[in-house]
Amino acid sequence: MVYDEKNSTGAAPARARSEDPSEEMPHPAMEPAPPPHQDFPGYPPPQQFHPEIAEDLRVPWGWSDVATFVIFALIAAVIVTRGLAQIAVSFLGVNSNVMFGDSMTTAKSVVVLLSQAVLDGGAILYLYLMMLVRSPAPFWRAIGWRQLPARANAVQFLTGGAMLALIATFVSGYFNSKESLPIEQLLQARVSMTLFAVLGVLVAPLVEETIFRGFLYPVIARRLGVIAGVLITGILFGLMHAAQLWGGWGQIVLLIVVGVVLTWVRARTGTVAASYFVHLGYNGLQLLGYLVYIIGASRH
Repeated sequence: MVYDEKNSTGAAPARARSEDPSEEMPHPAMEPAPPPHQDFPGYPPPQQFHPEIAEDLRVPWGWSDVATFVIFALIAAVIVTRGLAQIAVSFLGVNSNVMFGDSMTTAKSVVVLLSQAVLDGGAILYLYLMMLVRSPAPFWRAIGWRQLPARANAVQFLTGGAMLALIATFVSGYFNSKESLPIEQLLQARVSMTLFAVLGVLVAPLVEETIFRGFLYPVIARRLGVIAGVLITGILFGLMHAAQLWGGWGQIVLLIVVGVVLTWVRARTGTVAASYFVHLGYNGLQLLGYLVYIIGASRH
């Protein structure tokens, strides 16, 4: 032991020098650096979120991206619908008065449904290209499609969606609507019924859940809170379908409630996959019941 000569008591121990370099105090420059941030070339740095923000709400897009998407969707809707209608008139020989008139004909209903299919595909492509330059994560996971929570499976959510459809059908029986809703006029022909069934089961749940619960909900919930996110997203979901049910105000309100339930499932589980299976079960049973009703009515 050596003693500190500068200490008046001479008794304070000082660190003994050692000839072994490994025992010397390391120089600050020699200290191990913290692990570098995992940046990915070509991608913007990840946003910094408040610790209280849930993991499933930490998405690399915001309000400006939502506004751009809405503008894109509105412009695309006009171009695609008008373009397909013009193709039907110019190349398929459909009468322009039939296609652009006020009445819903078979040809017009097919064009409307095909336009919706094209728009759905365009929406997913737009989101995919947006995510391609925003995040290195796989698209579906980045947009909110994570694994279902533990002790849960797809069958449970499908069953929940079917039960929701039964409740909605029962409640809608108490609502009085005008004699013919736009969606009923749309489905007068067998070909339009078939297209609607395919789109309603195979396409609509996938696309609508990706847009509303995957893309839109995280932005609203992150800024305004989960409760506001659930309510606003559900309301927007119901209003998007208002044109199909115009005049059936009770049905529109009921669909808003369904939208709120779907968003609540997404918020509760943290994954779009859960609300997708609920939506799939809901649409599947609703369409099955509607087809049975139409077929039975046609036989009588």
